[in-house]
This record gives sequence, structure tokens and C-alpha cells, in this order.
Amino acid sequence: MTTLRAGLVGIGMMGRNHARVLREIDGVELVGVADPAGDRHGVAGGAQVVDTVEALVALGLDMAVVAAPTGYHLAAGLELAAAGVPTLIEKPLAADIKSAEELVAAFESGGLVNAVGHIERCNPALRSLRERLANGELGEIYQVATRRQGPFPNRIADVGVVKDLATHDIDLTGWVIQSPYASVSAQTAHKSGREHEDLISVTAMMANGTVVSHLVNWLSPMKERLTVVTGERGAFVADTLQGDLTFHENGVIATEWDQVQSFRGVSEGNVTRFAIPKPEPLRVQHENFRDAVLGQATEIITMREGMETVRVAEACLQSARESRTVHVSELITT
Repeated sequence: MTTLRAGLVGIGMMGRNHARVLREIDGVELVGVADPAGDRHGVAGGAQVVDTVEALVALGLDMAVVAAPTGYHLAAGLELAAAGVPTLIEKPLAADIKSAEELVAAFESGGLVNAVGHIERCNPALRSLRERLANGELGEIYQVATRRQGPFPNRIADVGVVKDLATHDIDLTGWVIQSPYASVSAQTAHKSGREHEDLISVTAMMANGTVVSHLVNWLSPMKERLTVVTGERGAFVADTLQGDLTFHENGVIATEWDQVQSFRGVSEGNVTRFAIPKPEPLRVQHENFRDAVLGQATEIITMREGMETVRVAEACLQSARESRTVHVSELITT
């Protein structure tokens, strides 16, 4: 296998994870890390530590990963695109739609492989769920409900809970049920004294008619990452913290009570927890991006897809500001 020379921008908390995986996977050599704060945690290994993206590019890169804070994604991405370096940028792609559009244009116009780190698409529970839904195991899909809550992560300072956490649920929901968002209605709150929102509740309608809800916050003492998909045959529950997928089957219980025989509802049936392989999602993400750079057919989340997730996130924030339902098409520029 050809060995690709990789560069990493940013070695904060998430960047350190990227550095570890980039050093571990076959066919990739981490040759340089760019962070003005230096390598305080000693994660670069044998890679050269530099201050700027320009200095990183000068090392000669075949691919790059941007794990800097969201506000730096645009500048770093544009510099890498101008240098012709295929790049994966951590989610969210950018701080706003305009910046996301600039990144998409820069990489697509240069014909460069590009990706966004929406890592939940590599989670084994969600990958199995998507396949089962596509195979019709649930029948008609009625509703998707996600809960993503936990304590505030001190690593986040430049965006609120919508851009940092809710973008996970926005992206995975559209991907799992294979339908884009049509409209959103949201409420946010600021409870911790920070500049950005730390709580959001979203109700959405997908283009295929599925009803969706997202509950996301940085205010809970327990950490929870759940996706529940309900349909005509029961409900799937994906726990992405554990990588577990469970199916709650609709039961069929006859009743002799005449008054309720005509009631069309469901009852509790069998519960199945699936045994599925559980590779590390970040490793899967990097191996897929490596293969894409090498020209192989593989699954990556493109920057264009990441841009649409930013668009829906912006629609949620606009809905909360204006106290109304926002159609995602309102935010599409021409």
C-alpha cells in the first residue's frame, strides 16, 4: 500500500485522538502537526511540530486533517485547498453557512477529495440501523427521536450546543433514514452564563414525512447518546456510547374485551439486542478517508453534505430566535 504523508492542524482534545489514529493506521504517516501552542501533551510522536498551516504544507502533504476550533476551519481549509491537499475537517464544517459554502467551492473547484468528520456515521450501531431500515425491517418509518446530553465540555468556547453537539444528530438522522430536512421548530436556552446556547429542543419534519425530535444539552450530569426510530413493526434503539442496537418488536396480543377490539395500537413484544462488530469509529473514518485519497471507492461524508448540516443547524437557531417554524429552503442561497 502507498504510504500517504499526513498533516494535522490542531492538537487539542479531539486533535489528540486524530493524532493517535493517524499514527496507528496502515498506509499513513503523520509527518507534521500545526498548533501555535505546540505539542503540550506529547502526541506528535515523530511528527514535526510547526506553528502554521503554511509551514505544515511545506512539509509535503498527501492529506490533512483539521481539528482546530470551528472558527479556524475556514482559514485552514482554504489554505490547504489552495495547496491542493485533500482534507478532512472536523465537524461542524464551518461556523456559518457562508464559510461552509466557501470551503465547498474551494475543494470542489480544485477537484480535491474532501470530507467532514461526522463520526456518528461510522458508529457500528447506526451503520447497522441504517442497513436494517433500508432493508425494510421496520416497515414504514414514523418517527425519529434523539437525546444527546451531558456535562459541559471545557474544550468548547467558540460555538454553542447546536453547532457542536446537535450537528451530530442532524447529520445522523438524515443519513439513517435517507431523507433531508424540510422544516424545523426549535427552542434554545442560556442557563450557564456563557455567550452561546447550552440547550436546544428541536421538532422537525423530514422531506419524506418522518417526524423528528432532538433533545440536546450541556447541562446534564449524565452522558446520554440515544437514537430511537419508531415504525410500523416496532422501534430500534441505538446507543452510540456503547455501540449497541436493540429492536423492540410490536407484540400481537388478542383481547376478549369487545370495547377495545377495534383499537388500532401496539403492545410490548420481544426485545432483541443485536451482536454486531464494533470497530473504533474514528479509525473507520480515517481508513475510509485514506482509501478515498488513494482513489478507492469508499464511504466518506463530503463537505457538501457537511454544509447541509450547517444549514439545518442555522435554521434551528433562526427558529429559536424568531419563535417560528423555519423551512430549510429559506436558507438556500443561489
